Amino acid sequence: MTKLQVIGGGKMGQALVGGLIDSGWAGAEELAVVEVVADQRDRLRKGFPGVAVLERPEAGVDSVLAVKPNLVAAVCRSLERPGRVLSIAAGITIEAIEGALPAGTSVIRAMPNTPALVRAGAAALAGGSTASAGDVSWASAILESVGGAVVVAEPLLDAVTGLSGSGPAYVFLVAEALTDAGVAMGLTRDVAALLATRTIYGAGKMMVESGDEPVALRAGVTTPAGTTAAGLAALEEHGLRAALAAAVRAATLRSAELGAAS
Repeated sequence: MTKLQVIGGGKMGQALVGGLIDSGWAGAEELAVVEVVADQRDRLRKGFPGVAVLERPEAGVDSVLAVKPNLVAAVCRSLERPGRVLSIAAGITIEAIEGALPAGTSVIRAMPNTPALVRAGAAALAGGSTASAGDVSWASAILESVGGAVVVAEPLLDAVTGLSGSGPAYVFLVAEALTDAGVAMGLTRDVAALLATRTIYGAGKMMVESGDEPVALRAGVTTPAGTTAAGLAALEEHGLRAALAAAVRAATLRSAELGAAS
């Protein structure tokens, strides 16, 4: 019996299916993926043995909407006797999703990010008008199979988009800049890239696993009048904090604009 169907067999849909199986949330035989593209259905069958791969959604089943935003309304209208619905489609409001579903359907809207593809995602979610605490916990567990998840009020999902939704791109840019800086100081590009990416990975792992605040971790590696202190002073002088704040604000405002236009 199908416990959950993931509608959309793209990268995020595949990440969720793999995470749900690996975490033990569901067995392969309890999951289904709905995909309209025939070639992609063939790839999904090979990649997820035991998972039902379907062309159309099942009736009466809980669903994750992992389709492009412009397809959400049509997919919702195609669902027969839907169970709970978790949408990870960017910018599509709970009101819009509820309006395309039968009255009373429990809807949860989430904003994940691309590190979910490597089981290191950061997601935030908000419950709809009829979603219970149990429904929100159900959706949280799904998202936690590929990382971490927090519950927020829906209006804050634009800020989530600006911070963690777009945030991986900011970090990739930092890695690019650090690599270029290392090359400028005489390192070969492959060595500089390895050191930059491993430094970001290691620092992130320390923040996640130590439980310490970033300010404490920063202080722990900053010797007074040392090399790190000199580097940090240069970052402050050149406005790193202000630049990141501006990036989050700009992405947040753009998310709100796109949501209003949908």
